Amino acid sequence: MTAIDRRTFVAASGAATLAATTTRAQTDRNNTVRCAVLGVNGRGKVHIDAIENVPGAEVALLCDPDAKVLHQRAGEFERKYGRRVETETDLRRVNDRSDIDVVSIATPNHWHALSSIWACQAGKDVYLEKPGSHNLWEGRKMVEAAHRYHRIVQHGVQLRSNPKLQEAVQLLRDGLIGDVYMARACVFRWRPSIGSQPNSTVPATLDWDMWQGPVAERPFSTRYVHYNWHWHWDYGNGDIGNQGVHETDMALWGLDEGLPTEITAMGGNFLWQDDRETPEVLSAMCRFGDSNKMLEIAVRPWCTNLEQGVGVGNLFYGSKGIMTIDNYNTYKTYLGRRREPGPSGTSGDPLQAHFDNFFTAVRRRDPSELNAPIETGHTSSGIAHLTNISSRLGRQLKFDPQSEKFVGDAEADTMLTRIYRAPYVVPENV
Repeated sequence: MTAIDRRTFVAASGAATLAATTTRAQTDRNNTVRCAVLGVNGRGKVHIDAIENVPGAEVALLCDPDAKVLHQRAGEFERKYGRRVETETDLRRVNDRSDIDVVSIATPNHWHALSSIWACQAGKDVYLEKPGSHNLWEGRKMVEAAHRYHRIVQHGVQLRSNPKLQEAVQLLRDGLIGDVYMARACVFRWRPSIGSQPNSTVPATLDWDMWQGPVAERPFSTRYVHYNWHWHWDYGNGDIGNQGVHETDMALWGLDEGLPTEITAMGGNFLWQDDRETPEVLSAMCRFGDSNKMLEIAVRPWCTNLEQGVGVGNLFYGSKGIMTIDNYNTYKTYLGRRREPGPSGTSGDPLQAHFDNFFTAVRRRDPSELNAPIETGHTSSGIAHLTNISSRLGRQLKFDPQSEKFVGDAEADTMLTRIYRAPYVVPENV
């Protein structure tokens, strides 16, 4: 089967009933959007089920460099959906397949950019888990690739497909709480110690070279595989680039902003002596100079208070009141000095709606249909990258959103990208 935008349909006329039935069956098969899921240990399981719930879409292939995980997921798939799925350990071979229309990416962060760019170059559409990128520079390359190859690329921040949060943002635009001047992103997720793990022998089932991809080669350790890579700079971005991307995305959406002009962040590890490199606790402020708005971010991993009842979510502050966003599905407003309850709304988990929105855009070949295009993924992920850089350098930074460079700070500019290990190199010219 060829990609959707290259498919042709058989026009049957004057054929016998059997021939017409055969033609209709073939047309149905040609209309099916065939998908490959990249990275199936954790979040990829959710992608599999969401795709299978979309009419006219199917998971055709699973890809993971860990053969043990891969075969386990393939077996679960067959038992649940009653058919076999193909498997692959090298995502480059997935892109060689002309019968795969979509790749759904749930790899560790350090693979997001290259797997997305390669997929776009191969003529495939992309659903991409957050954060969109591992660093700011490669995020821009992802946007360029989506545009150059006319691909549909959706960023996996499902809150943008929640109708009640869409309603909430419209209320902000309509001035319900007055002039909105600040947003707060609360990332209060329970994150226990990850302990300390020594280097060890690579499991026989794991392609360690493929798992590392663009990262400089290092010894294997279970401190990275399969989840705790989040807390190591070479692979992850800390919780600001994990859970926090949902909250920074909601904040930028509500503020109607992109990348900031000033960033101040401070973080550290105060609770445990373990293998974690990224900060357990992070506090950051971002200013958007042209509009004179601010974003405040708080990452806390352990015992803490809630902010207006919100532990994972957002607050918006306006000249006439405030709005709270709790998790991905509820908003409340409080108006005036007495904080009188105003409009509110709640709905269910928007994840399936987000996948549905993606496949609608795929079928219509219209990126404007996307609720979370890669452009917004670039900016919401970019907040994580910029605040991490400020925290690591220990100073306030000024930033030019147009050039996507720091102002007068060559040292900070070097942290906007990374050194890539051949052959896993994000190209300058995508």
